[in-house]
Amino acid sequence: MNITILDSDTLGDDVNLFGFLNLGHTDAYGNTAPAQIAERIKDSDVVVINKVKLNRENLSGAKKLKLICVAATGYDNIDIAYCKERGIQVSNVIGYSTRSVAQVTITTVLGLATHIREFNSYVASGKYTDSGVANKVVPVYYELTGKTWGIVGLGNIGKAVASVAEAFGCKVIANKRTLDPEFECVSLEELCRRSDVISIHTPLTKETRGLIGKAELELMKPGTILYNAARGAVTDEEAVASAIENGVIGAFGSDVYSIEPFPKDHPMYRIKDRENVLLTPHMAWASYEARTRCIEEMQENIRCFQKGVKRNAVTG
Repeated sequence: MNITILDSDTLGDDVNLFGFLNLGHTDAYGNTAPAQIAERIKDSDVVVINKVKLNRENLSGAKKLKLICVAATGYDNIDIAYCKERGIQVSNVIGYSTRSVAQVTITTVLGLATHIREFNSYVASGKYTDSGVANKVVPVYYELTGKTWGIVGLGNIGKAVASVAEAFGCKVIANKRTLDPEFECVSLEELCRRSDVISIHTPLTKETRGLIGKAELELMKPGTILYNAARGAVTDEEAVASAIENGVIGAFGSDVYSIEPFPKDHPMYRIKDRENVLLTPHMAWASYEARTRCIEEMQENIRCFQKGVKRNAVTG
């Protein structure tokens, strides 16, 4: 069995990939440009990817390909319809990064809510030392206790965030496709109107693309903190950037973007240096523990496939 890993650099060089060698002949590439994909997978039985995009064009020549393992829960970078047409199984990884993403979500929201970056910069610049004043209380920050935290997408990650938000004394409301008896579920419009903090944890689908746009942003309170841990395209990024520039919302954080890394003409580039914006390089999923679990889960997906057992198959 020939296994090809197309973007191992995204998994980090501190985790062990040797387990793939026990499953078949393995070729690992740190990164693969779009023009290189077809050539590298033409003799592959199994392809392992994280961020690489696989579609009809670059998959059509891979006649031996039977399994695609994606190092993620989301699989919007894979042409699932074509894979079903070809009988190629696509298996994802479920639940491996729940605690990691929840931790970064909470960290980012707390950083924005308490203006930690501004206070740290004040000290680091030497201004605190020169001031002769023992403390600084501007910019003003507020406790999360008693605030409403709206969660868009109440899966494993959303629920993990909800539990921490409740521990801080927040009222949690949620927007999801099916009602959850544990939480107050409301329409997206009501969530936008009522929430002081909104975090997004929903998969990218046809229905969720552009879910948070100009209309939704204008429903939010002027001080709302918005954080995106889902996919960049779940928000209208131009509308979000404009909302920050015009003071429509209070603060914005994101770990995900429609183009990664985003170029200089991307809306996020305009606002990246603002004090009320915290942007991270798609790292929320990537604690050491999460990456280790992810690799182990992909290897188990391959073992099961070799035994004729479907595991985590999103292609049915």
